[in-house]
Amino acid sequence: MKILGLTGSVGMGKSTTAQMFVDEGVPMFDADAAVHRLYAGEAAPLIEREFPGSTKNGTVDREKLSAQVVGKPEALSRLEKLIHPLVGQLRTKFMAEAEKSGAKAVLLDIPLLFETGDPSKFHAVIVVSAPAEIQRQRVLARPGMTAEKFEAILKRQTPDSEKRARADFVIDTGNGLEFARKQVKEVLAEVLKSGWTRK
Repeated sequence: MKILGLTGSVGMGKSTTAQMFVDEGVPMFDADAAVHRLYAGEAAPLIEREFPGSTKNGTVDREKLSAQVVGKPEALSRLEKLIHPLVGQLRTKFMAEAEKSGAKAVLLDIPLLFETGDPSKFHAVIVVSAPAEIQRQRVLARPGMTAEKFEAILKRQTPDSEKRARADFVIDTGNGLEFARKQVKEVLAEVLKSGWTRK
């Protein structure tokens, strides 16, 4: 079973592209969705113990938690030490189930793959990208987004040019959905070839 890592900076169209892989029959593990699930479940009491006042009615209140960790590397590191192992357990379970079901490939959607993950664990790393101007338009169109917030997010992410350079495949979402979908099919065809290895 091939393990594909999907990543991309904010506003590049990663979620839409991930769905295209799912449409092609590839099971997907979404790290962000896993965190959301944990925040509403087993992680909530652990986070409350570490960050008092960060939960409400047994669920993590993301705004209250953000107030305690954003801009505080030490606090963020403590939070990651709590969450990453739990996400890892969910991912392991997902992969075992996918393998049992006979999946030829799985897609791991990991926003911070280069920042916090290990690219060598994947058979292929796929970066979703688009021209900077398109990225900017998409992000600034989001509710509550400001130019300052956008710049702050970009500063925390590995630059797009570096991600593209380190990727096995780049899917460009700047030319519309059909063009992106065609690239997704090409990537899958290439990776599922018997002799495929990373460059």
